[in-house]
Amino acid sequence: MPRPSALRRFLPARRALPPRKRLSRGRRQGVPGSGPAVAAHQRREQPGQDCWREYATSVSSGLLQAPGPEGGEEEAAPAAHSLAAVEAAEGAVVLLLLHAQKLTFTGKCRLSCLYGAVQVFGFTITQEQPPYDLLSPQTHCALTIEAVTYETLEQSKKEMRLSARAMLRAHRVPQDARIKLMKNFAPLCSVVLLESLDTSFTRFILSHPDFSHIFKVKRQKDPCFTPEDAALASIGIGKRDSESGLLLSESSVSAVEELIRVCCEEDDGCPVILVCGPKSIGKSTFNRYLINLLLNHLPCVEYLECDLGQTEFTPPGCVSLINVSEPCLGPPFTHQRMPRKMVYYGEASCDQDTERYIDTVKYVFNSYKKEVPLIINTMGWVKGVGLLLLIDIIRLLSPSHIVQISVEDFKDMPHFTPEYINLAAGLHTKGKLQGKCKSKDVSGTEDWQLYEGERDFQTPTTGHKLLCVQPEFPGAGNAGEARVHSSILRDVTLLGYLGQLQPLETSSVLPLHSLIPYQVSFNAVALSVIHTDVAPTHIMYSVNASWVGLCKILDEVRCQTDGPVLLTQTPVCDCLGFGIIRGVDMERKLYHILTPVPPENLRLVNCLLLGNITIPDCIFTNQELKGRSPM
Repeated sequence: MPRPSALRRFLPARRALPPRKRLSRGRRQGVPGSGPAVAAHQRREQPGQDCWREYATSVSSGLLQAPGPEGGEEEAAPAAHSLAAVEAAEGAVVLLLLHAQKLTFTGKCRLSCLYGAVQVFGFTITQEQPPYDLLSPQTHCALTIEAVTYETLEQSKKEMRLSARAMLRAHRVPQDARIKLMKNFAPLCSVVLLESLDTSFTRFILSHPDFSHIFKVKRQKDPCFTPEDAALASIGIGKRDSESGLLLSESSVSAVEELIRVCCEEDDGCPVILVCGPKSIGKSTFNRYLINLLLNHLPCVEYLECDLGQTEFTPPGCVSLINVSEPCLGPPFTHQRMPRKMVYYGEASCDQDTERYIDTVKYVFNSYKKEVPLIINTMGWVKGVGLLLLIDIIRLLSPSHIVQISVEDFKDMPHFTPEYINLAAGLHTKGKLQGKCKSKDVSGTEDWQLYEGERDFQTPTTGHKLLCVQPEFPGAGNAGEARVHSSILRDVTLLGYLGQLQPLETSSVLPLHSLIPYQVSFNAVALSVIHTDVAPTHIMYSVNASWVGLCKILDEVRCQTDGPVLLTQTPVCDCLGFGIIRGVDMERKLYHILTPVPPENLRLVNCLLLGNITIPDCIFTNQELKGRSPM
């Protein structure tokens, strides 16, 4: 039996997955399309995202004029505006987009910018940058590739054509394809290479029948299915109408422009931006779009996840702080990452224990160093107790900007002005006394009335700026009209995390029961069930075949016997990742755990937390068993 002190508790480990390669991005000054004037133009011009209606007047006002051909004469674009897409090789298509032309699509592909610049979900990609994986499932709004303005270094049209043709040759695009593309060439057009995308985690997700359709491309048989559509379908993407992509309302464009300005200027320190609103209103979409736009100007941003049910970078049930340096070019299940700080709360909602939730948020937030802008995502629970809790969270985190997203006739959520946050009672805090508020003295904490047992809130700051956003996509704010139920989104996020278990070197999907688990002795780790009381004699029944948080507590785990070490209280502690307890060996006193957490982090794990986040049913029903079935 392994010694607990050495924390070689995780024995015959499967191979650790190699760390994700971090590639430098060509986003600095001196790179085409990244200068201050061009960047300002791009963030005004690009429609960008998901499901909000676009107002052309607001997006086009005050734009930097695009440079024309030599001599200052403007040349009319080609009359045909259909996409120029040609197959360059098996599983590869070259796409030429005229300036401001778009391709909205579902499916998955890998994009390399060969010439010019394009923008995807707010993130600008130039030819100096490495390829990016684009994942546009049917469960979310479709991604859009749009050709955007870039620096031409005062080149003539002939020089531009020569440069574009040389780039196509360098990527070994066949001659007939080059000739077809160059017939559509015009100043400020962009050329991209789209390749089939097949990764271990997407194969794992698609191997489950419930989710096998999410990237499926509809093969149209009518005459409208053009050769360009066929070329795109050959790499696994299908063209969609622009209404399927991101539509920005005037208020959202205005809010985004203001936030980018304050994040780049930092006149009053690093902005802390809190985004709130009811369920199915577009908070996550807004956050991803804002992150991508900011990454055009900044090397990274911080993201504080406070929504337990719909997490962005981790499995559900977590509060986390993550440093984001890579764009979000897909929904949450496509970019599961290890946060800088994470606590496993263990529930998709905090309605049963709001005090522990506030303690958890405060613990994670204390790791924010205020060196880069912070974006805070909040829960969609904004009625009744949820509204009071949100007021407490605002006072605790003291944001500099609040983005309040709601439809015009939503009555349950008042405007979170500084005055309202000062006066309104929260769940664990009372508002400022009316008499003292008249003196406008907001500097001290003596005016704040605390409920008994309140969790040591910091001095509230009342000087935030409120930005109101009204999305106008169909079904905004109506959870009953959401594309996919939240529980299904949680399941696919768990599958995305478990997809990291798949070996990178194999092209086939390995069932989870065929993977070699780690062995962990009972007395090497403490154990706690978060969401309910379980008798010690029954705890192993609860643990077997369960989703667990792999955590690190400060106390040393000691046990005089070889039995399980049970905690009497749920700790607020660091979570280093997650795993599945796929078996319990009662004779040898061992847990068998499957996890993608690398061994160097597993050596720090000394606590297993079992919550109310369950393994998707399809994990069990999709396993192919060989031999006789158990009776």
